[in-house]
Amino acid sequence: MPKGVYQIPFPVNEPVFDYAPGSPERAKLESAFNTLYTQDPIDVPMYIGSDEVRTNNKIDLTPPFDHGKVVGRGNYGDASHVNAAIDAALDARSEWASLSWEHRASIFLKAADLIAGPYRYEMNAATMVAQSKNAFQSEIDAVCELIDFLRFNAYFMEEIYQNQPISSPGIWNRMEYRPLEGFVFCITPFNFTAIAANLPASAAMMGNVCVWKPADTQIYSANLIMKIFKEAGLPDGVINMVTVDGPVAGDVVFKHPDFSGLHFTGSTAVFKALWKEIGTNIDLYKTYPRIVGETGGKDFIVAHKSANAKEVATAISRGAFEFQGQKCSAASRAYIPNNIWDEVKEQVVADVNSFKVGPPQDFKNFVNAVIDKRSFDKITGYIDFIKTQEDAEIIAGGNYDGSKGYFIEPTVVVTTNPKFRTMCEEIFGPVITIYVYDAEDFDSILTLVDETSEYALTGAIFSKDRYAIAKAAKALENAAGNFYINDKPTGAVVGQQPFGGARGSGTNDKAGSYLNLLRWVSPRTIKETLVPPTDYRYPFLG
Repeated sequence: MPKGVYQIPFPVNEPVFDYAPGSPERAKLESAFNTLYTQDPIDVPMYIGSDEVRTNNKIDLTPPFDHGKVVGRGNYGDASHVNAAIDAALDARSEWASLSWEHRASIFLKAADLIAGPYRYEMNAATMVAQSKNAFQSEIDAVCELIDFLRFNAYFMEEIYQNQPISSPGIWNRMEYRPLEGFVFCITPFNFTAIAANLPASAAMMGNVCVWKPADTQIYSANLIMKIFKEAGLPDGVINMVTVDGPVAGDVVFKHPDFSGLHFTGSTAVFKALWKEIGTNIDLYKTYPRIVGETGGKDFIVAHKSANAKEVATAISRGAFEFQGQKCSAASRAYIPNNIWDEVKEQVVADVNSFKVGPPQDFKNFVNAVIDKRSFDKITGYIDFIKTQEDAEIIAGGNYDGSKGYFIEPTVVVTTNPKFRTMCEEIFGPVITIYVYDAEDFDSILTLVDETSEYALTGAIFSKDRYAIAKAAKALENAAGNFYINDKPTGAVVGQQPFGGARGSGTNDKAGSYLNLLRWVSPRTIKETLVPPTDYRYPFLG
């Protein structure tokens, strides 16, 4: 138990390196990338308890920008490995849950410093190789956001523990924030290395044990995450990483009586299916599981007639096309008034035509490859569909080439139909669809924006008119969990803009805040009476 009242160092967001030409950090990152890219393929094991588990079922790990090159091989498991991971987690639970909180905090604070220092360039390079992020996108994700998650979560943990009830005379009331009784299953996506690490780390920081299933297309960088956690002192069995087929894992996890929580980031359809499965099996569990999910988005930009056209155009170019639009927050639909449309169109088209597209080791490339063939085929299917429609026109981009890497040109679509397919459906790629409206129809456009999509993740309003901003903020209060005023709808920073949405976009438990951590504890109220009564009679009985 603690023998002092300890304070976590006050967290400050990790500074972002810009990797400008001639900078020493650029040279170090280029060197790290070349080392990873040219070395012999690495062997990525599963991490179960104290064991690095390898199987005869290998999967090739290939960069999206050069899918003919093998940089690693993953070891694919089966149901037996999921069972072993659960057993390892439960074996570790008692000691980990009993460990004084400052020791748990220390492990993850050390991991943050390892990433900020000796592993910074390797972590960046691994994400560039595995997920085809350019240097800046990798820096803000795999390094800065991950560091911020670890440091801020430790601080939020301290804040939670300090939140105690009041006590009456003769009574001492206390609140104990216990970890969940069982294990947490974490399913993470390919697109953010920080999310992949944070989902198991945030639950583990609060004293839980986890089974973690990263996306197959992210296990190259997930391997480095596990190595760093181990070096930071994370005990065996606290986080167990398994690489298995999703339904195989689910068939084991969601039928286990000790399943106590799901921490998920991925598609809305998968999350709904998992929720249904959990509900079907509810009688099997010792406790009601916590279900936390961040899912899809159909994120919007709305411009008012007073908006600055250049600001709107830049928000479209950055918000829609950074990391190839593979952010759940990426702008994928925009509503532009006709009075500024010509100027917005001119700059957006010029921006897109100036983008350089190619592999991330060439730092001049703003846009890189999409993650895999499945994604490539889905996105290009939308582009091919658009080309056949009379009520939509591609004004920039629209070409693609998957022969060497999964490259798709950033594509700008203009439609005369506000319910056009690509205005409504999540594409998760470098495609934005724009609807041009009568500048005097702002009120009806706000209603249209709110009703067009099942999602409610991020959105932005651009205006110089404060009344218009206030009107939009009210009309769209349920349409976006992260709402931006005169800014693109991407780039949430831990501790500054806690992230998450509702409706079809998830449970809105706000990663990067204390709210998420509260989902991974089960509070116990303790009342201690200092001098207990010795007579049952109350004064009113006299």
